[in-house]
Amino acid sequence: QVQLVESGGGLVQPGGSLRLSCAASGITWDTYVIGWFRQAPGKEREGVSCFSSREGRMYYGDSVKDRFTMSRDNANDMVYLQMNSLKPEDTAVYYCAAAPRVLCSMGTGSYRSWGQGTQVTVSS
Repeated sequence: QVQLVESGGGLVQPGGSLRLSCAASGITWDTYVIGWFRQAPGKEREGVSCFSSREGRMYYGDSVKDRFTMSRDNANDMVYLQMNSLKPEDTAVYYCAAAPRVLCSMGTGSYRSWGQGTQVTVSS
């Protein structure tokens, strides 16, 4: 059974940084992709980043490219999202998700397993 637990959210000033963590269990890295998503109040959930072990690369949404970096620690089944140069529009609940596929997808419909989410608020 896949379980995902996010942590690391909080309140940060514009221009600041946060690092989100996702503890993933029950997945095999070469048959699953891991994604980060976010959902702001009144908006649809959107893809932030995705990692595919089979492809050997990360993907990023246009709104976070060059500011956010996704990384993984296979040995400890951890996935991270380093968020720099944060903006108020980055305020959202951030979710870690896993999908039993080998190619990345930034669409929510591809993912079966979701964490509970962690709140990120960017405000002065």
